[in-house]
Amino acid sequence: MTDAPSKSIGRLGRRGGRSARLATRAVSTTSQVTSDLEAKRCGESSLPHTSPTHPDRTLVIACGAVARELLAAIRLGGFTHMDVAGIPAKLHNRPEKIPGAVRCKIRASRPKYGRIVVLYGDCGTGGMLDRVLAEEGVERIEGAHCYAFYAGLDSFEAMHEAQPATFYLTDYLVRHFEALMIRGLGLDRHPELRDAYFGNYRRIVYLAQLPSDDLDTKAEAAAKRLGLPLEIRRTGLGLLPDFVARRARKGTTAAQGERT
Repeated sequence: MTDAPSKSIGRLGRRGGRSARLATRAVSTTSQVTSDLEAKRCGESSLPHTSPTHPDRTLVIACGAVARELLAAIRLGGFTHMDVAGIPAKLHNRPEKIPGAVRCKIRASRPKYGRIVVLYGDCGTGGMLDRVLAEEGVERIEGAHCYAFYAGLDSFEAMHEAQPATFYLTDYLVRHFEALMIRGLGLDRHPELRDAYFGNYRRIVYLAQLPSDDLDTKAEAAAKRLGLPLEIRRTGLGLLPDFVARRARKGTTAAQGERT
């Protein structure tokens, strides 16, 4: 998931053009420096020197914000040889740290697994996550963020073009709305800041993964609290089942570390 709530959400939501490009460039530069430091901390070698202890098992390294849905897709496919390793979702507040965290998880897991894939969008890393994955020879799901791979790449692009001033929710964000958006942004203490953060949005679109009347009710309450109209779109698990199924083959014909 990308663009997770942070104290910069309102400011970035209002920026465009040159300011947005400069902000993206700054994140990319910071991410590269952080990633290079993390690479040293995780060890020099990115390629395996020995055969994995469990060559027939696959590890999916995933953002914690999509772990529940990933597990649902794995259960749906009956892929008992697939494991999940989560990266804390709170790193979306510090996207420059995501590439290094993913790299460390890859290197720590490589001695065990025959195949490793990543369930992350770019998630605000300014392309640095893709650089790390290319260096490590690991692939990820298509899409800039979880909204895109839940809604479908073309569907999300069309939806966003129709109304760029849209604030998106997923099951995870609805479930943790109070902690992430209200307390996380300090709106419980300073409700007057609501319009500073959300004043330029025109609607909320809740991309609902799993059917839940409780989450629908919470999404409606969230929209009311932010003073925005709500639209609910039932995406299901989006691209996750296909992503999992295409990478769920047992064993591996090429050593992990080769680019796919």
